[in-house]
Amino acid sequence: MLSPSLRVMLMLAASAVTLAGVYFARDLFGPIALAIVIVVICEPLRRPLDRRGWPQWASTTAVIVVAYLILLIMGALLWLAGTQFARLIGDLVSEGGLAKTVDDFVGWLQTLGLDQEASDAAASVLDPTTLLGLARSIGGTVVSVATALFFVCAYIIFMAVDAARYRQAPSVFGATKGAVIARVSRLNTGVRRYYIVNASFGAVVAIIDGLALWWMGVPAPVVWAILAFVTNFIPNIGFVLGLVPPAILAFVVGGWPLLLGVIAVYCVVNVVLQVLVQPKFVSDAVDLSLTLSFFSVIFWTFIIGPLGAILSIPLTLLVRTLVFEGDPDATWLRWLSGDRTAVPPAPEPEPAETPRRRRRRTLRRG
Repeated sequence: MLSPSLRVMLMLAASAVTLAGVYFARDLFGPIALAIVIVVICEPLRRPLDRRGWPQWASTTAVIVVAYLILLIMGALLWLAGTQFARLIGDLVSEGGLAKTVDDFVGWLQTLGLDQEASDAAASVLDPTTLLGLARSIGGTVVSVATALFFVCAYIIFMAVDAARYRQAPSVFGATKGAVIARVSRLNTGVRRYYIVNASFGAVVAIIDGLALWWMGVPAPVVWAILAFVTNFIPNIGFVLGLVPPAILAFVVGGWPLLLGVIAVYCVVNVVLQVLVQPKFVSDAVDLSLTLSFFSVIFWTFIIGPLGAILSIPLTLLVRTLVFEGDPDATWLRWLSGDRTAVPPAPEPEPAETPRRRRRRTLRRG
């Protein structure tokens, strides 16, 4: 029998080795994880089709088609946002407006008494060469994402076919592996709830941001609305990533007033909805603490790259299910992570016995 300290050390060592393997194989692990998440999201579609008597191959095909539609829509949105952003930056550089904005901004900094080094550092952020490089990197990212989506499409076919067989697990192994099946079912439900909440809030935020940017005259408001929707799937810090490109563009085309207007809109809409309201709904939906949700974005982005930011919550739920939920000694760790089911609720105190009830109890005993 291993001592608790030795068990902890072995678990940490195994976790470190596993994470190192995931890190070096992230180009393979990322698309597989994305395919699993998409199949989990689409799998409930099979239930009404089975109840209507559809054959298994037909319901599996329906799941694959819906999964492909999700990939097609997300890929089209990413392609549109990336190409439009690159085109806008190219037009601004060729017209010379961006260079003039940079010169005016540097001159304003120098009037504030900033030294040349600080001015140069600030100017480098809006330097046309830097922004062109950013636009090219975004285009390269879009190409790499499209390549990954190709592999995801293949993975989805196999996983959807296997998912039809896995649905028989409760009837086959329910008597012996009921606890494990219940944990997996709870994980799948949490993943679905998470993306339903994020998609709902993301749609609301994207519509409000897009209309506000269109009203203020910021170029390509549809692109920034798409960016707001996609970055909404990154917990806590997604709105910052969605704010930077339209804020820079607003400063270039409209100066300080338009920049401050865009920042004000994003602070009112995105901060209120994405930072104050949405995390509470996400936390309730998946039983994860706000601190762990924020840390998971940084951690999984480091492990598997940008895709880890979008898959951070499902991957964290998976780790908790595999490592903690099967270990009775890890109940307190589950509770720290935000799992409200880890500790059963305290029993309600029995009501105080009144004299009338005491007399009745005495008469019944007599």
